[in-house]
Amino acid sequence: MVYKLADNIISPLGATTEMNYQAVKSGISSLRRYDHLWGIPEPFTASLFSAEQQKQYSIDGLTRFESLAYCSVKEAIQHTNIDLSSHRVVFILSTTKANVELLEDPTTPPSMLYPGMSAKHIASKLNIQTEPIVVCNACISGVSAIVLAMRLLESNSYDYAIVCGTDVQNKFTVSGFQSLKALSEEACKPFDIERIGLNLGEAAATIILSNKDESSKFKRNWVIETGAIRNDAFHITSPSKLGDGAFETLRAVMTDETVENLAFINAHGTGTLFNDQMESVAIERAGLQSVPVNAYKGVFGHTLGAAGILETVISMASMDENIILNTRGYEEKGVSGKITITTENKKTSQGCFIKMISGFGGCNGAILCKDVQSEKVDRKVQSPGTRPILRKTHSAKITPNGVSIDGLSRESHGEGMSLITDIYKRYLDDNPKYYKMDPLCRLGYIATELLLMAENSPSDTSRNDRAVVFFNGSSSIMADMVYEKSIEDKDNYFPSPSAFVYTLPNIVIGEIAIRNHYQGETSFYILNQRNDDIIEQVVEASFIDKDTTSMISGWLDYQDDAHFEADLFITEVIK
Repeated sequence: MVYKLADNIISPLGATTEMNYQAVKSGISSLRRYDHLWGIPEPFTASLFSAEQQKQYSIDGLTRFESLAYCSVKEAIQHTNIDLSSHRVVFILSTTKANVELLEDPTTPPSMLYPGMSAKHIASKLNIQTEPIVVCNACISGVSAIVLAMRLLESNSYDYAIVCGTDVQNKFTVSGFQSLKALSEEACKPFDIERIGLNLGEAAATIILSNKDESSKFKRNWVIETGAIRNDAFHITSPSKLGDGAFETLRAVMTDETVENLAFINAHGTGTLFNDQMESVAIERAGLQSVPVNAYKGVFGHTLGAAGILETVISMASMDENIILNTRGYEEKGVSGKITITTENKKTSQGCFIKMISGFGGCNGAILCKDVQSEKVDRKVQSPGTRPILRKTHSAKITPNGVSIDGLSRESHGEGMSLITDIYKRYLDDNPKYYKMDPLCRLGYIATELLLMAENSPSDTSRNDRAVVFFNGSSSIMADMVYEKSIEDKDNYFPSPSAFVYTLPNIVIGEIAIRNHYQGETSFYILNQRNDDIIEQVVEASFIDKDTTSMISGWLDYQDDAHFEADLFITEVIK
């Protein structure tokens, strides 16, 4: 359990949490229709900052994306007395595409596109001295970042966590979702019978957490009691029809006491056919069909890496007034799951809510938030629990110099991608989908398969106790460049859905989960540069999830055909 000290939301609706909350409560939306914006031929509806707002949030020396994150953190931190230079403070940045819009300029140095570099720029401007961590876990990144912060605080690695989720929209992101036929030209309709797609949005949202109860000092009254991340192991873009991963996250954060005190579930509610249907099924499976469900995408659009944090903060603000907010855009139920969708703002006397979310790569997340004034919340300072004893059992490494398993070199030939394909043909050669994957996925897939060969692990047995957690420095840079080429020529404009989906680095984990039927946690983190101490810190903290007893983790990076590395290992809990 961790305590909220402060928060902030910056969106086209306002520069503070209060401004944004009042807009939602009043039924105001920032969604607008755009025609031919950024040279995109198809119209779309989105929530975007105006030129005046972009200027307002512009910070010298930072990009548009970085400036927005900086302004949000700066506003939130003013409501605390945290010493940002302390080694007990960690900065966690949640984003899906960071500075990807800079790809349009061919002179942009590749390092400017690395999210870890952006996080470092923001942290330095704020005078944060510790190394930042970027969470890049598709649409669940914001919730994933909160879960990571909770674990690092509960393990006593830090005293304070500044968690900021930010994404800006551009030709790259809009065209990509259009290529998947996922966007709606009109305002989205979460869970509605006439829903046809989502709207994208821009925002920055910050939540500051502590492992100490300082709520009386800062006049804050929320704790995040628990959180979970699970994978469907079904498909990299389509959710499980049974809502397996979402159901498992709900199961992991619920207790009988929770259900009795649950005010509402804030769903992902994108307005797409498959996501909303899946969420409704998962909620019913969890026995929560009578609990009110709402969604905020009809107000803010889908803000990607900011969504999980923004929607958590808005939910907390509504509960401060004992209000359950309505679901803008919803009129008539269009999902098969038996759920209770809010159609108007209404009062509640309950003391907690669940935020759930899902994303590409089969990932799902949920957190349970409680009012610390509730009689059912233990307000004592939490002490770190007993850490499990871990051991590494197997390792696999692939670099331009060759391949090794458990420290022993194996035969391989070639350079760059030809080397990786030679390893695949020599030792595996049993998955035609390999040739459809981007370089990062190919590298991670092969290294993982070599690990499992060393473990002699059966590939036909489902596991929900094994997590897959990867780190890198360049995100999905190679896939980003491939996709950018498909949209750079306005006279030969052909956004490729198969190319776009691999522009999320966590897709490699989705591929591994599907291949091996792993339904445990899957997470992807980005660092400014490889730091084995941080990797070990995050891996150890991830075992706080009691359902995780085994993990495949390590460094997985593919900058170009001359610079790549997979250094993966299996870690087990010693029982």
